[in-house]
Amino acid sequence: MSEFADRIANLSPKRLALLAQDLKTRLDRLETRRTEPIAIVGLGVRFPGGCDDPDAFWRFLERGGDGTVEVPRDRWDVDAWYDPDPDAPGKTVARRGGYLDRVDRFDAGFFGLSPREAASMDPQQRILLEVAWEALEDALVPAERLAGRPVGVFVGISSTEYSSLAFADAEKIDVYDATGCAINLAAGRLSYLLDLRGPSLAVDTACSSSLVAVHLACRSLASGECDAALAGGINVLLTPETAVGASKMKMLAADGRCKAFDASADGFVRGEGCGVVLLERLSDALERGDRIQAVLRATAVNQDGRSAGLTAPNAQAQRRVIETALATAGIDPAAVGLIEAHGTGTPLGDPIEMESLLATYGRPRTDGSCCAVGSVKTNLGHLEAAAGIAGFLKAVLPLSREVVPPH
Repeated sequence: MSEFADRIANLSPKRLALLAQDLKTRLDRLETRRTEPIAIVGLGVRFPGGCDDPDAFWRFLERGGDGTVEVPRDRWDVDAWYDPDPDAPGKTVARRGGYLDRVDRFDAGFFGLSPREAASMDPQQRILLEVAWEALEDALVPAERLAGRPVGVFVGISSTEYSSLAFADAEKIDVYDATGCAINLAAGRLSYLLDLRGPSLAVDTACSSSLVAVHLACRSLASGECDAALAGGINVLLTPETAVGASKMKMLAADGRCKAFDASADGFVRGEGCGVVLLERLSDALERGDRIQAVLRATAVNQDGRSAGLTAPNAQAQRRVIETALATAGIDPAAVGLIEAHGTGTPLGDPIEMESLLATYGRPRTDGSCCAVGSVKTNLGHLEAAAGIAGFLKAVLPLSREVVPPH
């Protein structure tokens, strides 16, 4: 330390001034990057109701579409597992859900995979590859532009249902089953196949998984850890056992629909889907001339801590994370005109969430304007690990269209 001080002391005033200016420039650059907004330049969508691209998803939302159907016969025998009594042993009240079409279809050759390896892959891995590629296409970004670069992959994923099928008979376990069912390889395979050198994470924080994935991607971009990021979530329903457990917890709606913020709300309905966004720092997107579909000014994450129960929300924690995001973004709550809420349709969670929103956004506005609140779960069901990205995309699409879709 003394040697460094001696060297500084021996510098001329002019050299000291130049050194100070250089340090200030570097610090300013770091601070600008840390607080710089994040541009959303590409969207990939695969949701129930035939929502296979952003335009199809928007048309579905605009008409108030219902993507729920009775459990497809290629998943499990709904009649054998159904009972209207939630306490019936080994049964579930769920007959409906938000299901995708053709989760067993995949063009293995397109991604350089053998049919044998593809067959051992969890459909979540396969769909994620397709939707991430579609996000790049939507951004008009060729995969070659990202290869070898510090591009991050952040994937919200929780379900391990495919592994229970793949490992049911030990004698039939294939050489590819271990990699095909590994949760971490949902992100890792995407990084491997596209030769992406940034962070590659599988994120499991339950219903918030895909939103936390977006948050981590933004932080990675802000720190300079990566130059671009693919972020989103995936969920596919393949076995009925989880629905049996949810029935026992009295979480599921008897009619198979999420009636968020409604007096008749009695639970949620499970759903599946995948959404992926391509993110860049705003300055980089502007410099390259990329199509900017929306701008993320701030994200925030916290935890409920101790609440009324392990699965019960904490209103104070909800208000705190909202206030943190607004303060970081420098946005007045009165300037917010549209909120995409969690809104599961449960009689416990919905009132607490609405109270938290009212505490921040519900104050009277001098211009007399109001703030609309909606939940995409009323259209698709609760997509679990992919629920957050579904709501995120529903919030992005109206911005360029200047229309609020019905709830």
